Amino acid sequence: RGGKYWIAFYFRGEEIRQSAGNRTEAQARKLLKQRILEVQGGTFVGPKQEKITVVELLDELLQHLENSGAKDITSLTSHMKPVRAFFPYTRAMDLTAAQVRKYQSQRLEVGKANATINREVESLRRALNLAKKEARLSRVPYFPMLSEADNVRQDFFERSEFDAVRQHLPEYLKDFAMFGYLTGWRSGAIKALKWDTVDRKGEEIRIYTSKNGRGRVIPLVGELAALIERRWEAREYETPDGVTHLSDWVFSQDRKNLLGKPVGDFRRAWKSACEGAGVPGHTFHSFRRSAVRDMTRSGVQETVAMQITGHLSRSIFQRYNITSTDDTKAALLRTERYREAMNETPKTVPFPTEKK
Repeated sequence: RGGKYWIAFYFRGEEIRQSAGNRTEAQARKLLKQRILEVQGGTFVGPKQEKITVVELLDELLQHLENSGAKDITSLTSHMKPVRAFFPYTRAMDLTAAQVRKYQSQRLEVGKANATINREVESLRRALNLAKKEARLSRVPYFPMLSEADNVRQDFFERSEFDAVRQHLPEYLKDFAMFGYLTGWRSGAIKALKWDTVDRKGEEIRIYTSKNGRGRVIPLVGELAALIERRWEAREYETPDGVTHLSDWVFSQDRKNLLGKPVGDFRRAWKSACEGAGVPGHTFHSFRRSAVRDMTRSGVQETVAMQITGHLSRSIFQRYNITSTDDTKAALLRTERYREAMNETPKTVPFPTEKK
């Protein structure tokens, strides 16, 4: 047809016709034989599926997660950006482990950490695995991952350090940071917290979904209860046209053009506050480690602490349970006192003689 050969074969009882492109008759017959072998071997995916690109699968993964109400879309979208730039026209069926390694090398050359690169590669792997699960791909290549053995951060906050950082934060971030310090929640979960999950009369917060797929119930007691009351009083804001509204989010911004909107990217403000407090390099995620360590130190059961912080596995929880210099110093002093007591020379007294 039109000077080009076409091939026709059957797949699951349906005739499929495909152009052989600019192939000769012999090459078209070879393509037909290849397609028949793919059908018989269970590896045939069809001409349309062969054209699916990596970028299209990334888009479909995001759409799937949005429809499922996933909580990690923002971070996942960020991790996908360099992947999209590196594989703009790559067909998913052509992706190989060698290409993944080439991507990793390129990211390492620009100074990206192993953990960051792994999160980016994981976004690509998730997209292809979803396509295979939905029968839109017949295979998924092997995805080599970089070592994260040295990725365990050791920074955490003592109360005095946290108070110092909090004083240097913008007003709208002070209670936001306090909530993170008290609960050990991820910043994304705090940003997404809405008033419809807060039961002030019942004195608890009820989250039905989270990043780990499980809900959680947080009682409102002590500093946490006082914090929520402050946020309740601050939920009202007025738009430039003089109309009063109530923010849906527990933690909202106070800048004029962002009144009532949830907290966004605050990395610059956070960095400045940490430098001003004399603890540069500390991250907001340090609150998660601090909460785990302090709960464990105070005798809270692991299962209860994991319910508060939202940790799904005990192994990750233990990874966050970092001891401080004061902890190890106290342990060494206790050991030293114990050994001194064991090595003390026992006092001798004369054995009483029997009186006549």
